[in-house]
Amino acid sequence: MACVNQFKSFCFIVSLLLGAVAHADIWDEVEHGYADSDGVKIHYAAVGEGPLVIMIHGFPDFWYTWRHQMEGLKGNYRVVAIDQRGYNLSDQPEGEANYNMRYLVADVAAVIRHLGEEKAIIVGHDWGGIVSWQFAFALPQMVDKLIILNLPHPNGLARELANNQEQQQNSSYARTFIEGSASDPDILFGGPMTAESLAFWVSDPAARPRYVEAFEQSSFDAMLAYYKQNYPRTGGDAPAPPSPPQLQMPVLVFHGLRDTALHSDGLNNTWDWIDADTTIVTAPNANHFVQQDAAELVTSTMKWWLLARP
Repeated sequence: MACVNQFKSFCFIVSLLLGAVAHADIWDEVEHGYADSDGVKIHYAAVGEGPLVIMIHGFPDFWYTWRHQMEGLKGNYRVVAIDQRGYNLSDQPEGEANYNMRYLVADVAAVIRHLGEEKAIIVGHDWGGIVSWQFAFALPQMVDKLIILNLPHPNGLARELANNQEQQQNSSYARTFIEGSASDPDILFGGPMTAESLAFWVSDPAARPRYVEAFEQSSFDAMLAYYKQNYPRTGGDAPAPPSPPQLQMPVLVFHGLRDTALHSDGLNNTWDWIDADTTIVTAPNANHFVQQDAAELVTSTMKWWLLARP
């Protein structure tokens, strides 16, 4: 009987250890730092060694959105996930104009230079995807490879906004953000904007408190300023945006097909705007946050794709 009890105790201890491993993640491994972007501090979390990978989150999010990909890439790359200005531990300058795209692009460049590199693999989702596209257009010499998640090429997005009624309806929330204020009681999909409501999409119960804490430390006005300053304008009086340059670096695009904000039709003709190999991967059962909804697919594909292009 004593042996049985000892075995049960051993099994209990093992189960506790396995549970701790199962719940451990990149949160406790990363090194934190700050880069100076013309007086604005940009926070980042870094892990691993090797070629530099910069990961840029979207709305509403923070660096931790990349935890699965950071875990998968850390053995081969120096993976650095930033908090965009206005979010979490990065500075939150007052004034809508401080969130113009030129500053968002400059923030990424500042992080790369702060880390002592001349270029990096750039990865972006949602607003981070917009910033990544624009960074590649403006500073192609600083982009080794480009990975975009659930944000069509600006040419494709502009086309769908102009001609696709479903995309126009899907973008109604953006018009609300552009015209409204963070204090409006119905600003966030019919309800108020709070740290808790901004975490509505986070399905991982262990991660949700971290998101709420990050949003409590963020600026809601800054979040809306991204839209007010940079979201593509539509309509007869909206000026046509300039055509971006052809990209010369390899591009990998992921898209969760259940995205209710950005229509997958925007992916069409992506290959026409890139003069390098272009890979598009769709996840049929993933929503907008494909890096979490289809974490294994995204992480394993991203690693394979990068290692195949040393």
